[in-house]
Amino acid sequence: METQKPKTYGYARVSGADQNEARQLTAFHELGIPPECIFTDKQSGKDFNRPQYRRLVKKLRPGDLLYVLSIDRLGRDYEEIGRQWRILTKEKGVDICVIDMPLLDTRQGKDLMGTFIADLVLQILSFVAQSERENIKKRQAQGIAAAKQRGVRFGRPEKPLPEDFGELVLRWESKDLSFEAVLRMCGMSQATFYRRLRDFRSESEESRDDS
Repeated sequence: METQKPKTYGYARVSGADQNEARQLTAFHELGIPPECIFTDKQSGKDFNRPQYRRLVKKLRPGDLLYVLSIDRLGRDYEEIGRQWRILTKEKGVDICVIDMPLLDTRQGKDLMGTFIADLVLQILSFVAQSERENIKKRQAQGIAAAKQRGVRFGRPEKPLPEDFGELVLRWESKDLSFEAVLRMCGMSQATFYRRLRDFRSESEESRDDS
């Protein structure tokens, strides 16, 4: 039975569909990696539950070589990066080369010192990748909080209140309409109705105060 020749693969990742993976793909093409051996996920690096990564891992065989442009393209979770690295290199017998960090090339320095240095570099870069992810989340949360303070609303814009909303509320309060009927006529859920009613009354009071 003929032994399968080792293959070379490339794995690229960007965090969202609006981000560009061109730099990663260009690096793979320059290395001569065929398009069918390049796998790309457009997904967060918080874990490894990504469809293309999982497809790639199933294809990998002992002796294959996997390229990633940088360690944060592989992932951004410190512990998971280390675990996946061990799975790929120890359990599956695959070599990994991180293009932007030549020290992370398992084909080189397979002696004790080389392995120690590579493991140390991997731990440092994995920690940096996770720290950057946490900083990104913190900056996003701060940005959202600041935007909310400025009155920026997130999500879909709310539908305008029915023109007869005040009249419907009066009919409901006088028991001329059931609560279910008011919700149906306003096209709102119970929680939305109470929130919009609170805002409506607050705006009405402000208008009376200004007049």
